[in-house]
Amino acid sequence: MKYSVVQWGTGNVGKHALAGIIANPDLELTGVWVSGPSKDKLDAGTLAGLDHSVGVTATTDVEAILDAAPDCVVYCSMTDNRLFEAVQDLQRLLRAGINVVACAPVFFQYPYGVLPDELLKPVQEAAAEGNSSLWVNGIDPGFANDLLPLALAGTCLRIDQLRCLEIVDYASYDNREVMFDIMGFGKPLDDIPLLLQPGVLSLAWGGTVRQLAAGIGVTLDSVTETYERIPAPEAFDIATGHIAEGTAAALRFEVRGMVGDQPVTVLEHVTRLRQDLCPDWPQPAHPEGSYRVEITGDPSYSMDLVTSSPHGDHNHATLLATAMRIVNAVPAVVRAPPGILTALDLPLITTPATH
Repeated sequence: MKYSVVQWGTGNVGKHALAGIIANPDLELTGVWVSGPSKDKLDAGTLAGLDHSVGVTATTDVEAILDAAPDCVVYCSMTDNRLFEAVQDLQRLLRAGINVVACAPVFFQYPYGVLPDELLKPVQEAAAEGNSSLWVNGIDPGFANDLLPLALAGTCLRIDQLRCLEIVDYASYDNREVMFDIMGFGKPLDDIPLLLQPGVLSLAWGGTVRQLAAGIGVTLDSVTETYERIPAPEAFDIATGHIAEGTAAALRFEVRGMVGDQPVTVLEHVTRLRQDLCPDWPQPAHPEGSYRVEITGDPSYSMDLVTSSPHGDHNHATLLATAMRIVNAVPAVVRAPPGILTALDLPLITTPATH
């Protein structure tokens, strides 16, 4: 059986998801939604970076997408600076009876205990009304914070702490708005960016630590956050712009799931714009970066994931992996009961052998 699929958004993740849909023998691309006129009416093959047309053209018309009634939408629209609008998008799709897989908004990875009822219930009600399902895996990438750690956790006698780390050089990450406006790189240290406003880290990644806790059968008492920023020792350039001397050039933060005064599940990001910065911070398994799972218990583990691609660097590879995780999940999400799904609800997802 083939599932009809629409790609929603063709940015850094969406263009890879679009290529993945086109390549997947179990999926049929029936539409592409884009946000602006520069991509309107372009062929999906062009938007996916392919060397051939596929006969499906992009549209800015949301009603046309709804009228097509696909089995699923692969939602990769930018959400960091438009959370309210993104939630409205999801409700509209779900209410129309369209299942959704998405990389964001990340707080829907595991919204329980994170989102207040006034934000959570309308999405649940939309899914119930449309008999549809929503699954959000995250973008950092989500599978490094659920699939990998929970697989290891299943081999432990005892777990004292479960920690997931992203340790990555972001110099080649090609999104100026995320880098400068949201994360605050290249800005004075007393200029607090959106990501580091009080409560934002816990909103974005609180679901991650709560989902890990649920996966290992732990009830958290609280979720806390902490961060540290380091200035550039001299001026240098990155893919998206100039980093002036003395402005933010490295960021380390933790979101901690607490039982009493002990952190039991932890999400930590160590983000540098140059490999020589902050040598005392955790170091990656590869100079460009790695994703690490650390379990303290019996047995204890430290596992590093290093991404690469013949078509780009580590950032390219991770964006591709983020996209393919949700694209390959389409059949499972379409078959799932209606409602908001988490990684704990899904079966093991693999890639069709014909890729």
